[in-house]
Amino acid sequence: MTITPVRPSCTRGPLIAVEGITGVGKTYLTHHALDALDDQAPDENSPGAKPLLLDGFSQRAGKRPDLGEALLGVLREASSGDPFLRGGTPLAETWLLLAIKRYDLDTVIAELSRGRAVFEGRSVDTTAVCQALLLHPETPSTALETAKALLDFASSYRPLPDLTILITDDARAAIARTQQRDQRVLTPEQARFMGEACALYERLAATDPARYRVIDRRIVDEHQAAELIRAWTHNARSGLGCVCEPWQGPGAGCIYCGRRADVTPA
Repeated sequence: MTITPVRPSCTRGPLIAVEGITGVGKTYLTHHALDALDDQAPDENSPGAKPLLLDGFSQRAGKRPDLGEALLGVLREASSGDPFLRGGTPLAETWLLLAIKRYDLDTVIAELSRGRAVFEGRSVDTTAVCQALLLHPETPSTALETAKALLDFASSYRPLPDLTILITDDARAAIARTQQRDQRVLTPEQARFMGEACALYERLAATDPARYRVIDRRIVDEHQAAELIRAWTHNARSGLGCVCEPWQGPGAGCIYCGRRADVTPA
């Protein structure tokens, strides 16, 4: 007798990541899209409530005195002000960054369980892209394979986002916005790293079109971008299956609704 798992629809909300290099407008466009969402359920505990936004690393300094912020503070101190948290030990830093992303998921499981959508302002994809570049700075093809391997490793201890929205642009435009916004001049090496990360994000997204949606600001204006994010968020709410912890075996309960996967004899 063969046992075939059946994935029933889950009552959870979708986990949506917004990725891209700094300066492409992730925060601005996401807020713009969320403002445009019809809030049919004003109660924040209702499934129709507006999504919860979990800030990316750069927006979180000092906001949340918790384990994730403590680990992030250690990385900031070790990187001596580097905007990409590079402290010279990229592999060890990778594990710390992925640990923070697991912690971030733990903090929003209750919201997802109530059916609320959650936006991660940068998720495990950013860690995979940036750390792969640090490990293989001179070989783009190897960096891509390493980024995929890091995502595969990350998926062994936490579910990947249901949907990843990559916002991309001409790297020079993003660098100019970053320098104007932060009132700082990036070094040539930092600007080059941003450009390489921009290219690697796009190559990585092309390997998994089922999970990624791409907004290219070179051809999409901000109003169109916000509408795409709103529409993708609406569509992501339907057809969600139960999710088990990756390290648990068949028949484990969903981390959101607690239901075990049904089985039927073939």
